[in-house]
Amino acid sequence: MQTANPQTILKEKFGYDNFRAGQLDVINKVLAHKHALAIMPTGGGKSITYQLPAMMFEGITLVISPLISLMKDQVDGLNTMGIPATFLNSTVDGQEQAQRMSDLRHGLYKMLYVAPERLEVPSFFSFVQSLNIELIAVDEAHVLSQWGHDFRPSYLNILPLLEQISGHPAVLGLTATATERVRENLQQLLQVDDDDTVLTGFARDNLALNIVHNQDKRKYVVEYLQKNREQTGIIYAATRKQVDELTTYLNKIGINAGRYHAGLSEKERQRQQEAFLYDENPVIVATNAFGMGINKPNVRYVIHYSVPGNIEAYYQEIGRAGRDGLPAEAILLYAPQDMHLQEFFVQKSEGSEEHKQNEYDKIREMNAFANTQTCLARYLLQYFGETVTEDCGHCSNCLDTREWVDVTVDAQKVLANVMRMNQRFGKTMVAKVLKGSNDASVRKYEFLHDLPTFGLMKERTLKELTRFIDYLTAEGYLRFEGAEFPVLKVTSLGAEVLKGEIEIKKRLEKVRIVSQKVTTDDLKLSDEDNRLFAKLKEKRLELARAAGLPPFLIFSDKTLMSMAQARPQTDTEFLAISGVGEKKFEIYHNDFAKVINDFIVV
Repeated sequence: MQTANPQTILKEKFGYDNFRAGQLDVINKVLAHKHALAIMPTGGGKSITYQLPAMMFEGITLVISPLISLMKDQVDGLNTMGIPATFLNSTVDGQEQAQRMSDLRHGLYKMLYVAPERLEVPSFFSFVQSLNIELIAVDEAHVLSQWGHDFRPSYLNILPLLEQISGHPAVLGLTATATERVRENLQQLLQVDDDDTVLTGFARDNLALNIVHNQDKRKYVVEYLQKNREQTGIIYAATRKQVDELTTYLNKIGINAGRYHAGLSEKERQRQQEAFLYDENPVIVATNAFGMGINKPNVRYVIHYSVPGNIEAYYQEIGRAGRDGLPAEAILLYAPQDMHLQEFFVQKSEGSEEHKQNEYDKIREMNAFANTQTCLARYLLQYFGETVTEDCGHCSNCLDTREWVDVTVDAQKVLANVMRMNQRFGKTMVAKVLKGSNDASVRKYEFLHDLPTFGLMKERTLKELTRFIDYLTAEGYLRFEGAEFPVLKVTSLGAEVLKGEIEIKKRLEKVRIVSQKVTTDDLKLSDEDNRLFAKLKEKRLELARAAGLPPFLIFSDKTLMSMAQARPQTDTEFLAISGVGEKKFEIYHNDFAKVINDFIVV
């Protein structure tokens, strides 16, 4: 093992002065050849926890990643920092593959990226066994867990293989999304002790969460994009049809948008992904097939055009905004029918009844989140098992100025009705009885007409009643039980409301206008700084095109902003800019220094 100091390598290779929370702890466990698990928020710097040790080990770091389409960008990024890395996957032709394998045997690379399926090829696994592997990093480790939101059973096949790699290498699992259940499952699968699990928390303080109800979704998106033309963003839709229709419409009205879903050819998906990464398309409309591993730091917003099927997927997708630490926002456009679509996906999916039950539970948890009136960030963190006492102060619920009204009596009517219906019916039937509906589904049960609660809230629409039931569920007064056809049950908290022991308050129902402009207050660039920042971005784009790299792999927006503000004049000042390592300084210093000096002269 090399004797270099992690702090020294952090500055020389990555250009950063300080580690983020948890990074050094993980690195030290890896350097001690332990089995470790790192659970850090998206954009929290997980990759450094295996890339940096790779420079300290004499042997090779094997990175197992499901992201074939992104391996080239990840490896290009490492090479620009002077970290010798390569990848082997189906995109590499036979001759080039043989050369890379020969170079690996001769110690020319410190890191090797492969897909899990590749390890199952006996001849390739024999080659891996012949290498001096000191660290195995399993990226996106949540796909190993049957309780995770993106479980891929085939990935479990790699676990017995890892044990056959000689030399007892360190093993590191990495993920941004793990509930307590998933965390325990991953610890068991990767043989990780509690002491070697590093959980830094899921908070993303620079990311403002917004949930929008009762809006024309397409109109909202168009107005938002028109007000944020200079910004980069991702729009997630639930189906390929939604993606195609929205993309076509946006381009028709002059908004340059790309698209991405599994129905496109691999070549077309790669082209669309690169157009987004290379800043050619500022907006991409996509299904959840897009984004895992996307490390584009300057994404300023993520819009969910349709509600995702679970909180873990939502958290991972919104985490693609604001990875540079600058202000960003996530907007969820809610419609009740979105939940029916997600339930349909589960009905048509393969898997055990237990797995389906788990997926239905996740849909209901997502629906509760979308209907809560508590702080959205606090709700999210508590879902992942964190104890949070303070509100974030910048989500749409924290910024909601509508007045609070007492809804205890209405809540008691709903809760009493659930009890009168013997807690045997679902949300829709509960709402219909309160409304006094006389349709066939209600007539099927004669006793419902005789209930004292029948028609008790007939002045409300069914839509208003189901939304109120969703609110009571989100706040814990009701809960669902059952899988495909869940029934409503009154919780112990709901029982206290029925007894008159606690009151319930809710925001007044009226249309709320949510801000449609990404705030850039925290960027704190003067007009003059902004002009220099624009020129630095032009130079970055020119260099990126010449090198065939995504612009952010040269320098992030945040690094260019720091240059625009500090205007470094000496080598020492330039190297002091966060994100400027020695290798990048060597390659790019002269180009960017000239832009800065020319600007100062003018």
